[in-house]
Amino acid sequence: MRLVLGFVLMIAVSGCANTGLRELRGTGDGPDEFIISPSKPLSEPESYTALPQPTPTQSNLTDPTPLQDGVLAAGGRVSAPTGPIPARDGAVVQHASRFGVSQNIRQTLASEDEKFRKRKARFTQIRIARVDRYNEAYKRESLDARKVADQYRRAGVPTPTAPPRN
Repeated sequence: MRLVLGFVLMIAVSGCANTGLRELRGTGDGPDEFIISPSKPLSEPESYTALPQPTPTQSNLTDPTPLQDGVLAAGGRVSAPTGPIPARDGAVVQHASRFGVSQNIRQTLASEDEKFRKRKARFTQIRIARVDRYNEAYKRESLDARKVADQYRRAGVPTPTAPPRN
């Protein structure tokens, strides 16, 4: 009887876990609000007689451009991503690439990360309740903000204040 009661209690308490935003699942048959992609507002052209030719395979003026919009919002300048490096950024790029540059770094990191997650998830496939697999896999790589701040303070480095420990 105690074993059954303990099992029922364990299942009831596991439903109270806060998994955060990494476990996104649809809960109903309704529309998915994350599929909606807002477009830019329509604007009237300066001249209706000088309109450009339609380009079916290319974007139009009202298509969203989140990367360029983010750069502009942060005070940057939009340029071609494959274009030359501006002179004002030359020193930063030279310093960042002083030990060499791997041309396929994104693919390398993606494959290494996939191997790491598979290795960490070998024995975690069977769970009674949903678990945040991301936190489970990367638990050892996470930093404790308070611990790091305390280390810096002991070393004499000025750090911002933090809320007191409860």
